[in-house]
Amino acid sequence: MIKDSNIDNGKAFDWGKASTDYGKYRDIYPQEFYEAILALGLCTKGQKVLDLGTGTGVIPRNMYKYGATFVGVDIAENQIVEARKMSEESAMDIEYIVSPAEKVNFPDDTFDAAIACQCFMYFDKAIILPNIVRMLKPNGVFAILFLAWLPDESEIAKQSEKLVQKYNPSWTGGKMKRYTLETPEWSKELFDAAHKRTFDIHIPFTRDSWNGRMRACRGIGASLDDNAIESFNREHKELLEKIAPEKFNVLHYATMLVLRVKK
Repeated sequence: MIKDSNIDNGKAFDWGKASTDYGKYRDIYPQEFYEAILALGLCTKGQKVLDLGTGTGVIPRNMYKYGATFVGVDIAENQIVEARKMSEESAMDIEYIVSPAEKVNFPDDTFDAAIACQCFMYFDKAIILPNIVRMLKPNGVFAILFLAWLPDESEIAKQSEKLVQKYNPSWTGGKMKRYTLETPEWSKELFDAAHKRTFDIHIPFTRDSWNGRMRACRGIGASLDDNAIESFNREHKELLEKIAPEKFNVLHYATMLVLRVKK
């Protein structure tokens, strides 16, 4: 369970509640996204990578074939259960740990890289950043990755967001816009900016997969009770039958910030 006054107006949420849908519907990053990570020199053969907020192991599972060794960490036990299940089904040797990111404790100089994808906003920076620096090898890097749909450029996304807010008025995860990626002030004592990149991605969906994607968002699956989730699910399906073709693309933007440990 996570509760933060800066997120969803302080309404608590639990990603573990959404684990089944998360595993099925949140593994949506296209190959272009993974190729961009590789182009930044991350998750390549010989590297040991710490994936913070791993969820159902989306990054480790999809990048396993490139040869890095992964350790995935998540606060939600159900997320890790799904991650282990899917990794084992694909014969992937990935280590997973149930832990808050702030309490991860590996020896100094363990990892070549640490990654936080779709989750850095949930972490206590004052605790986690010095710990990441400690666990990274000299010249190691910390990558913050984010992907979001653009409701101002997709009527399907815009109307879906409105429905989420109908069921969960506290949700603050919508209305995303592109922004210029800057080096954050909090990083400057510990890291140097190594790479910055922001780019658009068109992600294909069906009505069913978009419905599942929205159901697995923080404002629904991680926050509402079963009855409310089912009501949203039913109304969202009805909405999509009216406004969406069976197959469609939703425009997203991706941001990637890679920070290198100061020498």
